[in-house]
Amino acid sequence: MPDAKPIYVLNGPNLNLLGSREPEIYGRATLADIEQACAERARQLGRKIVFRQSNVEGELVDWLQEARDKAAAIVLNAGAYTHTSVALHDAIKASSVPVIETHLSNPAAREEFRHVSLVGKAAKGVIAGFGATSYLLAVEAAVLLANEGARA
Repeated sequence: MPDAKPIYVLNGPNLNLLGSREPEIYGRATLADIEQACAERARQLGRKIVFRQSNVEGELVDWLQEARDKAAAIVLNAGAYTHTSVALHDAIKASSVPVIETHLSNPAAREEFRHVSLVGKAAKGVIAGFGATSYLLAVEAAVLLANEGARA
């Protein structure tokens, strides 16, 4: 699919600190490492990615809205906004492409305030708890969903 729309991989607050921030929870892979792995996996599956990170909620909303027309699917690690952002929830609900929520850690096994996901309530599915591999699994799911949509 040379002209296929890309998979957007969007990252929220503090994910720019991966590799040094609480490595016992988030691992030692940097966000650049994850981007490279996602790009390679997407390439193997015949897609490209658009990979972005922001600490600003409104910027993530803007990217979700942009992806409505420009992406085949979205992988979203909203970080702490997962549990608090009605704006991200609403942007996902307004999206015409599938959104896969992903996390390095397993929020359900962590502090109670992380147990509720406003993002997950709007997403097509959730992949969490597998470290950096969560992203690769999410990219694979995104490509599969995008390909299904292309055949429909």
